[in-house]
Amino acid sequence: MTSPHPSSDAHEPATAGSLVSVAGEAAVADEAGGQSGAQQVVTPPVGAREMTRAQALSAKRERQLWDSRAESWDVAGSAGLSQVVAAVLDACQVTGSQMALDLGCGSGQVTLPLAPGCSHVIAVDISAPSLERLDAKAREQGIDNVKTVASPIEALELPSASVDLVVTNYALHHLRDADKVLVLRRCLTWLRPGGRLVIGDMMFGRGASAEDRAIIASKARAFLVRGPAGWWRLAKNAVRFSLRVREKPMTASRWEAVVREAGYENVQVSRIFAEACVLTATTPVAG
Repeated sequence: MTSPHPSSDAHEPATAGSLVSVAGEAAVADEAGGQSGAQQVVTPPVGAREMTRAQALSAKRERQLWDSRAESWDVAGSAGLSQVVAAVLDACQVTGSQMALDLGCGSGQVTLPLAPGCSHVIAVDISAPSLERLDAKAREQGIDNVKTVASPIEALELPSASVDLVVTNYALHHLRDADKVLVLRRCLTWLRPGGRLVIGDMMFGRGASAEDRAIIASKARAFLVRGPAGWWRLAKNAVRFSLRVREKPMTASRWEAVVREAGYENVQVSRIFAEACVLTATTPVAG
């Protein structure tokens, strides 16, 4: 990782058994700070945990999928999430001094508008092509306080109490439920006391409640009106959803429960539209 406001030309891979160290750069930043009197901020080191076989296989499938979709998602696929992105950014409540972590950042839909309000943003995604697009956009927009890291979310490791905000948008539903819980618990340790967690995601079940059935029906109607292409997508998505192959959403009530069980406080869930929800929570402050 680098000192704040670097011109980042390439994202850093988080490799198992190693750390992307900032020790040398921290010394340079300290020396510069001593000379100028300016406050210097250094991003925390990012490492990688060993993954189980199931996690590794899941990560491999996701990497292949999103590497192939990097351009199409950036150009058109993310357009339907603009309302959710706006709600997620509003929920982050940045004040200008936070160290933020964006999990499953893609090509920067949340990272880039978030960055000007933060001291630094660590943007993590499994897809290197998506991160390359994020880096290019950051350079074009003159944003120089973002560092991209290529890593599965399940493998990411940060030092304890190293960030103020963890945000993720439409990424965690790709994880297995057990890995969602693991990530929540790790985020709790990475966040400083009083730190903020913001999750934007699809939150619904497989039809057990009237609310679930209404959401599923609305999504089915949206595909049906598109004609044969929409019918084909509906059939594919129905199989994937039923078997939880690609998308593994949980209900809003389940999300709220697992976040509380992980140890967070002030947990709230707001439904933005249909299946799209934003969950916010904070870490405990020692009394």
